[in-house]
Amino acid sequence: MALFLALMLNRFWYPCCFGVRECLSDGSTCLEDQMSLLLQLKSTLKHNVAASSKLVSWNPSGDCCSWGGVTWDSSGHVRLNLANNSFNASQIPSGFGKLGNLIYLNLSSAGFSGQIPIEISRLTRLVTIDFSILYFLGLPTLKLENPNLRKLLQNLRELRELHLIGVNISAEGKEWCQALSSSVPNLQVLSMPNCYLSGPLDSSLQKLRSLSSIRLDKNNFSAPVPEFLANFLNLTLLRLSSCGLHGTFPEKIFQVPTLQILDLSNNKLLQGSLPKFPQNGSLGTLVLSDTKFSGKVPYSIGNLKRLTRIELAGCDFSGPIPNSMADLTQLVYLDLSNNKFSGSIPPFSLSKNLTRINLSHNYLTGPISSSHWNGLVNLVTLDLRDNSLNGSLPMLLFSLPSLQKIRLSNNQFSGPLSKFQLCLSLYWRPLI
Repeated sequence: MALFLALMLNRFWYPCCFGVRECLSDGSTCLEDQMSLLLQLKSTLKHNVAASSKLVSWNPSGDCCSWGGVTWDSSGHVRLNLANNSFNASQIPSGFGKLGNLIYLNLSSAGFSGQIPIEISRLTRLVTIDFSILYFLGLPTLKLENPNLRKLLQNLRELRELHLIGVNISAEGKEWCQALSSSVPNLQVLSMPNCYLSGPLDSSLQKLRSLSSIRLDKNNFSAPVPEFLANFLNLTLLRLSSCGLHGTFPEKIFQVPTLQILDLSNNKLLQGSLPKFPQNGSLGTLVLSDTKFSGKVPYSIGNLKRLTRIELAGCDFSGPIPNSMADLTQLVYLDLSNNKFSGSIPPFSLSKNLTRINLSHNYLTGPISSSHWNGLVNLVTLDLRDNSLNGSLPMLLFSLPSLQKIRLSNNQFSGPLSKFQLCLSLYWRPLI
């Protein structure tokens, strides 16, 4: 009973035990002990005042509710966002580990470098952590070596989101997968692209049953895609581009009913085919460019009414482009270039949000009439090069209000505009 009361006091009545300041605007509470720790932390941060405007507002005599990057709530929890600052390639101070009330910590692209300190593992209330960096040659990088990933996460049982984009973890598949599955059982968002991870993906990863977003692109897994990824029933995003994947992609993953974004691009040895898509599927982005996916695009792709982006460039697809694509009214970006598609181009006049169409380097035939393009007021780029299209070019094509670039070379067009065939590409910028 005593233990229960202690836990309840810790969870709900924490603010009453320390000096507090109340924010008049929203009723949230600044705990003076946390304010003091933040001010101590500020004194250890090597920052450029001009580029770190958030810290300038951390004034002990000012309004704590207006401290830049700091959010307080009525339970005494603290959210700290110091993203996009300039900390001059310094190491992350160990003082962050004293902020025991932190539930959110965002240090992404903040100019830190070197080892992430073990003291972060003391922040047992953390729900979200983000140490992501944008990698550019010569810019500082972060690493997880000592402590490694397992030690960093060992006490963070409440963690729901883990963002480590570009952090050098350098771990093998079994090591990093088991570190996650044993430490953060309730993880929902896993974002570790370009972390120098190797494969294969270990089956222990499937213990993270709440995963909804998986970003592991730009790691060298050199392995097949495991079928157990289809067991994540809440999966909305899966990005595995540029991972050296090979073998055959499991069709079951396409059938995950919640999946909205799938990116497998630039896995040049990864094979697969598109399945029959169910009615009212959730998929909004499908990116398979530069893989060995082949076969026909099924007519059922028209069932994916939420599709906004289709990129199948540089694959081995063949057969006709299904007319059902004309029903994809939300489509914004379509790239089917460098395949073996044949037959005629379906009309896209209902897809009024389209900004780019690239059907170049295929075996498409037949004329292109005004009905194909009527209403495409947002179309910026149209690329139909290197096909066998024929007939006259409709003048409507050149009056589309947003069109900036057309590429039509190496076709069999006739009529007044056929001279443009002699050009490598035709650039058309409307005067109005």
